[in-house]
Amino acid sequence: MARLQLSKASLAREVGNLRTYRRFLPSLDLKRQQLTAERTRAARALADLRDEIESFKRDVGDKVPMLASGDIELGELVTLREVVMGAENVVGTRLPTLERVDVQVKPYALLARPHWVDAVVVLLHRMLELRVEVQVAERRLTLLQTAVDTITQRVNLFDKVLIPNAEANVRRIRIYLSDAEMSAVVRSKIAKKKRAAMGAT
Repeated sequence: MARLQLSKASLAREVGNLRTYRRFLPSLDLKRQQLTAERTRAARALADLRDEIESFKRDVGDKVPMLASGDIELGELVTLREVVMGAENVVGTRLPTLERVDVQVKPYALLARPHWVDAVVVLLHRMLELRVEVQVAERRLTLLQTAVDTITQRVNLFDKVLIPNAEANVRRIRIYLSDAEMSAVVRSKIAKKKRAAMGAT
């Protein structure tokens, strides 16, 4: 770390730094608060989606108990074809958004399968959508958590390191300059007295 120069130029620089740090800290803190609020909303949205999936699983068990038998082959009946993603800027953080989920239903003979397979196709379709929504919500939450951690580090850097250091430096330089000025005045008075004493003799 560079040694602190105890001069008027250094004092002006430290005072300028302190003013800058104090000006930026409130905006950083506001951004941290906004990101924290967004993270809370994202966590709530993810929890809601997970609750919806659990509720959906229970409903499927109640509505279509025949699925448990395993006699009818339903694998590959409904597959995920394409997920179209977008992005949005939330308080300076790019977050993914889900634009569209394309699900493909494999053609099947209506008369060769039981009537309840139609209901299962609809349910599987919705379950695939929900799982994709959960993945996007998890990614959003992760990105927001990272952004909150980063901005919190910056706020702490300004609040706990840069501002206190600049204040301490300003105080130290002012004390030094004040002492130097007082010392100069004392030396000047002593020199004046000596000159006066020499002139008297």
